[in-house]
Order: sequence, then structure tokens, then C-alpha cells
Amino acid sequence: MSITIGPYTLHAIETGTFRLDGGAMFGVVPWVFWSKSNPPDERQRITLAARCLLIRGNGRVILVDNGNGAKWTDKQKDIYALDVTRHDLLRSLRAHGIAPGEVTDVLLTHLHFDHAGGSTMRVDGMLVPTFPNAAHYVQKAHWEQAQHPTEKDRASFMPEDYELLVERKMLELVDGEQTLFPGIDLVVCNGHTNAQQLPMISGDGKTMLFCCDLIPTTSHVPLPYIMAYDLRPLTTLEEKKRILPRAADEDWIMFLEHDPHVPAIRIQRTDKGFSAGPRVDI
Repeated sequence: MSITIGPYTLHAIETGTFRLDGGAMFGVVPWVFWSKSNPPDERQRITLAARCLLIRGNGRVILVDNGNGAKWTDKQKDIYALDVTRHDLLRSLRAHGIAPGEVTDVLLTHLHFDHAGGSTMRVDGMLVPTFPNAAHYVQKAHWEQAQHPTEKDRASFMPEDYELLVERKMLELVDGEQTLFPGIDLVVCNGHTNAQQLPMISGDGKTMLFCCDLIPTTSHVPLPYIMAYDLRPLTTLEEKKRILPRAADEDWIMFLEHDPHVPAIRIQRTDKGFSAGPRVDI
């Protein structure tokens, strides 16, 4: 499946699944509500996708985020229940005819391990860039957060995912909301972490927003459904109040990075606010 927006063809790239604590994923929302649609395992973890977006067009091959990567110890694999038996990053790209060296740009929404872990890999014990010819983009304010994380979010950053990119001069710092490429704008949100950048692809009367951790799954569309991982949950709430009305009124496609079953949706208004509308396959 694919979607064409303006000059770009877009494909969902599955990189495998992992699990995180269900209570942490839903914050103040009680177990009795979220567990119905997100059944936890015996360790109270729910299954999440690590889905990326491939954008081709205008002479570019752009990858938005790159999943957890493959640099994990056995202990870490157990903690996060990492599963790449059906999909992994490089196999999924090959299925679309893309070799790592052909990727021209990697747009990193932020540097948490489940979004930037595939930026580097180990070959014969050596750490190397996964996409050797690509420029990698992250917000300057978020880079500063990664260099000085708080006790709350320190475990989300793994320097081996991105420090090599700096050493090789492959990481470009972007400052604020702007048009990164024709038809691809950056929406900056600060609730989940400092300066999470959400790419918005527009053209021919269509718009897709890569929702990242603002709306990680279909279950997170309603306003109160906000992760405990967020540094500023009330800021996330205001960001959802700003973005969801436009998404509903302008019929945006909302790309979901972490929903284990649904790659994208449209938003519908309800008498209680907003909910996940029709599924969109990419």
C-alpha cells in the first residue's frame, strides 16, 4: 500500500514490535479503560509498533524515524520484549526496493531509543551509521535536552544511537518550525519532550501528520489519554487541543507510529471531543 501526496509517495515501514508498561502509556487513565483495547501481558506491558515512514519524491528518499535498532543486550530485549521475527527495519526497506545507502535524509522526531535506535548498527563489533549517505535532522532544543536529560527521561536516551552521527558530521540541528523540504513542514511540540518535531506532508489538497508520541496509538486520540512518560502532560493536552480540531476539520491523515495494528487514521468529532475515525492503510 502507498499514498501519494504532492510529489511524494509514502509507505509505512514496519520495524518490529516492543512492549512498554501499560499504565505508563496511559497516565491517569484507569486500567479498566485502556486494557480493553490494549490487553497487557503478565508483566502489565502492552504491545507497540515501532513504525516508520518512507517518503520518496523530488529526488529524495526520506525516512522518518527508524525504530529501536538492533544493538540490544539480551537483558534489554527481555525488558522491552523486542520482536523482529516478522519485520525489521532493513528487511522492510528492502521490500520497497531501498538499500541503506540510497536513503538521502533521516528525519528524527526526537532521540528516544524507540525512534532513533536504528540510526546506527554494529558490524563486526564496530558501531557504524545505518544510513551512511544520509543527512540526519533533529531539533536543536531537543539535542540540548538529550545532552542534559532529567532523571525522569534519562533512560530514554542511548547515546550510541546518535553520538556517532555527530562525530561523522551527519547530524543537522534544526531550529523551530519551518519547511524542511518542499511540501514537508515541521510542527514542533514540547509536551512529550523538548522540541519533538512532527513532519507534516501536504499537497494536492491532502495532508498527513506524522503523530509520533503526541498521539502514539488510536487509543490516545481522546484528549485525556496522555502518557506518563511526557515531561509536560498539560502542554501535551494543549497541543492536542490545537491540532485535533484542524485534523478533523481538514480531513488530515494521522500516521500512528506505535499502534500495533493501525498505521493511520482520520479524526472524527464526537459529543465528548475526538475519537479515531476511519483507518487509512499506507
